[in-house]
Amino acid sequence: MTTDKQVRRLMSLIRKGVPLSTAAVKAGMSEPTARKYRRAGKLPQELKVPHTWRTRSDSFEEVWPEVEALLAQDAGLQAKTVFEELQRRHAGKFQDGQLRTLQRRFRQWRALHGEEQEVYFAQRHRPGEQAQSDFTHMGKLGVTIAGQRFPHLLYHFVLTYSNWESVSLCFSETFEALSAGLQEALWRLGGVPEEHRTDNLSAATHELKHSRGRGFTARYLELLAHYGMRASKNTPRRAHENGDVESAHGGLKNVVDQRLRLRGSREFDSVAAYCAFIDALIEDRNGGRAARLAEERAVLGALPARALPAYRDQEVTVKRWGIIRVAKKPYSLPSRLIGHRVQVRLFADHLEVRYRGELVASPERVCGNGFEGIDYRHLVHSLVRKPGAFRRYVYREALFPTLTFRRAYDVLAERSQKWADLEYVRILHLAATTMECQVETALGVLLEAGDLPEYDAVKARVKPAAPLAVPEVRVRLPDLAAYDVLLPGQAASL
Repeated sequence: MTTDKQVRRLMSLIRKGVPLSTAAVKAGMSEPTARKYRRAGKLPQELKVPHTWRTRSDSFEEVWPEVEALLAQDAGLQAKTVFEELQRRHAGKFQDGQLRTLQRRFRQWRALHGEEQEVYFAQRHRPGEQAQSDFTHMGKLGVTIAGQRFPHLLYHFVLTYSNWESVSLCFSETFEALSAGLQEALWRLGGVPEEHRTDNLSAATHELKHSRGRGFTARYLELLAHYGMRASKNTPRRAHENGDVESAHGGLKNVVDQRLRLRGSREFDSVAAYCAFIDALIEDRNGGRAARLAEERAVLGALPARALPAYRDQEVTVKRWGIIRVAKKPYSLPSRLIGHRVQVRLFADHLEVRYRGELVASPERVCGNGFEGIDYRHLVHSLVRKPGAFRRYVYREALFPTLTFRRAYDVLAERSQKWADLEYVRILHLAATTMECQVETALGVLLEAGDLPEYDAVKARVKPAAPLAVPEVRVRLPDLAAYDVLLPGQAASL
């Protein structure tokens, strides 16, 4: 096929006086073809006739008024839905293979007569002007830690000019996670952009009672003021206004998924190993952004002298039921602390509970609805004296450490409603005073065998073996007189 470039070269050679046969060879075409284009005086693109005629009959020409009537009724109808309706109305007229033809007609109709679509406007960003951040859920990637599914989030920070990014592992969209992730990103970056944009995160904004909008929380504004950044947020339900980070979410998840496929496994030995995998991936992604990042770093603001603590402190009293409430979530503590004031330091992923400066508990932070930070070990010694309280206990579901314990209780309840609570509480006490894994194993064996998982049967399997007899060891004292041989003079004087 002769191209415009060839014909331009042909015409140039002819204007220079080169013979037609020679010019045709140099332009890469035959002499008759060269003669045709010399006579026409036009390029191949200009000689093309637009293809406006049909090469086959239109199967939907007769029924198109019906189709347009349906589209006038509801322009959101899909071609497949209308095609199935036409097959019902005109039995035997349309075959499944003709659906693609109708879809092309739909596309053409919508381009000429359809509703106006939303237009997205490309933005021009300046170096060091803005950073955007948001949380993204990673649960669908199927990552497992030591054989267990690992539901988690990543805090995702992106510079809008260079697309340099930083991520931090977290488990909920809390202010502590936002503070830790944002500060970690800024210190990795080595500078501060002018503005930080988020969506309407509850970690950074709160509802305004009078205007019914959302404003920034005092804690979030204090955090940004420490770094000298302006705060901005997108309009509710307008995610494209935070488009750089929203777009980066998809790219990040795709790259993580592909790296996991290359790795051949989604299993990691520890959370630290998974974090190292993510950090290496982000470093690779940032490698191609060095030039634009250098432009950003040249105009970034200076970091403050120190980072702000990524936690908050509060004092609470341990209630008589051995529970404290922190960030609207219940946590159990040892009952000896009932009535005492304790200091709680709330981090993104855990709590540190201190009494008079001494650490007394460090539970994982509870996130999401329907979850409680209740440790049965704190309660079971009292519950075993009051087994009747178990059935209606508010946090009863937290007293089943694993599914095996739950199955054991259900079997006990089926066999004996009267004694089920007492039997289970005694089993739970056994788990607290020995080893939970051994009790779970014993329960599993009894359930598989179809035996009743009673306390005595479980205890018989968990009871430690009798210790071996301790041998009697006799230590003979050395004869110190032997050292006198080494000191004959002193020994004589004595």
